[in-house]
Amino acid sequence: MQIQDLPYPDPGVPDARSGPRFLWWLWRNQLGGQLKSLAWGLLHFVSVSALPFCVGLAVQAAVDRSGDRLALTGGLMLLCGTGIALGDTFLHRTAVTNWITAAARVQQLLARKAAQLGSALTRRVAAGEVVAVSTGDVEKIGWFVEAVSRFTAAALTVLVVCVGLLVYQPALGVVVAVGLPVVALAVLPLLPRATRRADVQREKAGRATELASDTVAGLRVLRGIGGEELFLDRYRRASQEVRHAAVRSARMWSLISAVQVLLPGLLLIAVVWHGIGLARQGRITVGELVTVYSAVMILNYPLRHFEEIAMAYSFSRPSAKRAARVLSLERSTDTGGTREAEVPGGDLYDPETGLLVPAGRFTAVVCGDPDAAGRLAERLGGHPAEPGRSVLLGGVPLDELPLDSARTAVLVQDKDPVLLSGTLRDLLDVPSSGAVPPADALAAAQCQDVLDALVQGSLDAADPMDARISERGRSLSGGQRQRLALARSLITDPEVLVLDEPTSAVDSHTEARIADGLRRLRSGRTTVVFTSSPLLLDRADRVALVHEGEVVAVGVHRELVDIEPRYRAVVTRETDEELAAADEGVLLDALQKLEEIEESA
Repeated sequence: MQIQDLPYPDPGVPDARSGPRFLWWLWRNQLGGQLKSLAWGLLHFVSVSALPFCVGLAVQAAVDRSGDRLALTGGLMLLCGTGIALGDTFLHRTAVTNWITAAARVQQLLARKAAQLGSALTRRVAAGEVVAVSTGDVEKIGWFVEAVSRFTAAALTVLVVCVGLLVYQPALGVVVAVGLPVVALAVLPLLPRATRRADVQREKAGRATELASDTVAGLRVLRGIGGEELFLDRYRRASQEVRHAAVRSARMWSLISAVQVLLPGLLLIAVVWHGIGLARQGRITVGELVTVYSAVMILNYPLRHFEEIAMAYSFSRPSAKRAARVLSLERSTDTGGTREAEVPGGDLYDPETGLLVPAGRFTAVVCGDPDAAGRLAERLGGHPAEPGRSVLLGGVPLDELPLDSARTAVLVQDKDPVLLSGTLRDLLDVPSSGAVPPADALAAAQCQDVLDALVQGSLDAADPMDARISERGRSLSGGQRQRLALARSLITDPEVLVLDEPTSAVDSHTEARIADGLRRLRSGRTTVVFTSSPLLLDRADRVALVHEGEVVAVGVHRELVDIEPRYRAVVTRETDEELAAADEGVLLDALQKLEEIEESA
């Protein structure tokens, strides 16, 4: 896989049982790129490590005044230099490719999982953790996957050099062969503590990211209640905790780096001291001493990759653990379904609550518990986050359909819809039947003032469709975002449209016009609106009251207000005391009438 070929046609099915298993799965799925990186890394490191032998041969040739050997050594050094240049160039190229392609694979997997889970994702994993996984964690995972091949090349080079020194000069080679494993493995006792500190740092950073994300998302509300300073202080404390954790982690890695500098230096001193003694005894030549000395010096370069792989694993392991946790989440139903792809039609029925939505009618659902209303709305869309009996559309269980078919048949708009950044034209460019033009949808959702605001806020857009919308629509008010999201859903024109509190952030006059536009534009199509607004309820063909998980009353708005106290309590916002007083008044009236009947008898 090359960078220009991204994204992957299919990123595969990850092994998300644990962080290390996920890293191993990523590495195996990039085997071709890893082998290329290993080959170029071996060429580079071996060429670098061969230079000391060339230098030793050149020194000995100069001592022996041999021009032929000096010329041959020059040719060997030229060959090594060419190998170094080629190896370094293509090693960097393949390493970056492995890094980016691994990170891209993880991002595709996370995006696919988010699309499969829908709103259930943020109910099971904190939003800040999802942000941390899809940004910083992806880079760290890619770093480790890429570094494995370079570390392997460095380790093989060290092994080759040790064997070469043993063959070339056994007296000094044995010192190097014994000392290098000690140098390479000396940091192992320090790695567990460094890893724990890195884990703490990443955990605190994730919490700080989550806090920042929540603060930015609720900035308008915070300003309204004067809570900016409170949350700013919380973020300051969280960021300071991250800083302290990062400093403690950096101290451990500084100690590991110091050990990686100190021990090779001590090995070099031992080699020089022992070599000088051997040279005085005449057991080795000057060229051989220079060769071994230079080889030990050069080996510091591949040995640095031992520290890098330890650091990469320490930082990527918690990142991979978080990514695996997200990727291991499963829906309660199979996204593939057991039926062939189709878009059924007919009445929508929920056996859990007994809610029946007649085809082609405008049905309103009143539910006193907003969370229960959200769960019911999700269930009506098929493939709910929680297990249970499937909703039927025209007698067809939605969870037996492929996920794409279920979502084509029933579109659910959440009570907190998200607007993606880009132009308004991009926002409204959604899969649709083509029967509802954007202009009609915008008019039905009463978006004229939104269009004017977008044009005024854009410096170079005369057409509202070319005006840019900021991230999550933060430059717009809550009501404006809600109306644009409603227009987007209307353009889609699904068989069944489910809206959860679509007008909770608009004023009553606008809400009345939206109710009329929604009824007009969705005429003949099945529409379900979860709301407690009398303006919407009065325009519905059918109203159902859901109480404690089941439908307890069905009718029209005016009729239910008169005869159903529980419905009246939700719609008119009556308190328990007012309900009790009303019930007491009804009881007193009944008693009074009974007394009058008895007296007349």
